[in-house]
Amino acid sequence: MRNLCLLGASGNVGSQSLDVIGADPASFCLKAISVGHQVAKIPAILKRFPSITHLCVEEEADAASLRIAYPKLNVFEGEEGLSSLIEESDCEMVENALVGFVGLVPTLKTLRLGKILCLSNKESLVVGGELVKALLATSRGVVYPIDSEHVALSKCLRKVNRQAVDKLVLTASGGAFRNLRRDELENVTPAMGLCHPTWKMGPKITVDSATMMNKGFELIEAHYLFDWPLSRMEIVLHDESQVHSALRLKDGSYVADVGPADMKGPIAYALYEGKGPYEVQRAKTLNELGPFHFHKFTPERYPAVGMCLDAFKKGGTAPCVLNAANEVADRLFLEGKMPFLSIERACALALREIPHIMKPTLRDILRADAYARMLVERRFGGTH
Repeated sequence: MRNLCLLGASGNVGSQSLDVIGADPASFCLKAISVGHQVAKIPAILKRFPSITHLCVEEEADAASLRIAYPKLNVFEGEEGLSSLIEESDCEMVENALVGFVGLVPTLKTLRLGKILCLSNKESLVVGGELVKALLATSRGVVYPIDSEHVALSKCLRKVNRQAVDKLVLTASGGAFRNLRRDELENVTPAMGLCHPTWKMGPKITVDSATMMNKGFELIEAHYLFDWPLSRMEIVLHDESQVHSALRLKDGSYVADVGPADMKGPIAYALYEGKGPYEVQRAKTLNELGPFHFHKFTPERYPAVGMCLDAFKKGGTAPCVLNAANEVADRLFLEGKMPFLSIERACALALREIPHIMKPTLRDILRADAYARMLVERRFGGTH
C-alpha cells in the first residue's frame, strides 16, 4: 500500500484521481491533500477518505477556521504550506495535480526528498526542467507522467527498441476554435473558448488547448521525460482525441496508444507506477488505427507552439517568462479583460522585455516569473 499525498485534490485531475484512489483502498492510503481556495469541498473529501491527516489550503483565514473545525488535522496554508504538507505527511508518493507555476516548488521538494512523483503539472518541467533533471540524477526520486500524451508515449516506448523510433508524434485536438480561421478569432468569447470539442478539462488548460500553448509545453515536457530532442517530435491534429500519441518508426509504421478521451486511465498509469500489461496498437499508417480523422499541423495557425519552441531553444528563464505571461493572459481573457489573440501578444511582449538569464537558479526562476506577471498585468489588465 502506498501512502499518498494529493496536491490539487479539488481540481479536474485531482477529482478524478480521488475516484481512482477510492476504487482501490488496498493499494492507496490517502493521507494528505491540498485544495487551494476550494474549502467547501473539504467535508465531502474527509468523509470519503477518513485516512487524511494533513491538509493545505490557500488562505490563512481558512486554515485557522479548519484548525478549529478539525482539531485532529494538521492544517497548512499558502505555497509554503504545500512543501510542509509533502514533508510532514510522510507519504512515499505525491501526485502533483496543481495547475500552473505554483506546482514547481512542490515538484522539486518531492524529488529532493526522494519520493515517487506522479506529475500532472506540466509547468514544473516547462519552467524548471533543468532543475528537475538534476534532481533526478542525484536523488532517489522518480517521475511518472499523468498527461495523456506522455502516458501514451511512455507505454509505446516500452514496447519498442528506442533505436527503431524516428519521431514522437503528439496528437492535438486543435481546441475550441479549431474550425475557425485566424481572422475569425478576434471576437471569440471566453464562453466559446471553454467549449472543448472532446475533453472535459479545467478552464486554463481548455484555453491553452485553444491557443495550443499546451501542446508546445507538452513538447518541452516530452523532452525532459524521455530525453528526446524536439527536432524528432511532431504534432498531428486529431479530431476524436482517441489516439493519445504515437511513435513513428524508422520503417514508416506507427505504434500508438488508443482509448477514450478520459483522464482516469492516465491517472491510474501513474499511480500504479507504470505497472501492468498495457496494450498498444501497430499500424502502417495513422488512418489504419481506426475510423479517425487526422490533419496536418500548420504552425501559422497556432503561433503559440512556435513561441514555446523558440523559448526552449533560448533556454534559461525564457520558458518561465513565457509560462508566466501565458498564465496571466489566460486569466485576463477568461475574465473578459483582453481579447483571445492578445494572449499571444502578451507572451511575445514578455519574452522581448523581461531580462534573460542563462542557467538560472530557483531564485532566478521565481523572480522572472514575478516580473513577467507584473508586466502582463500592467500592460493588459485594463478592460478593452
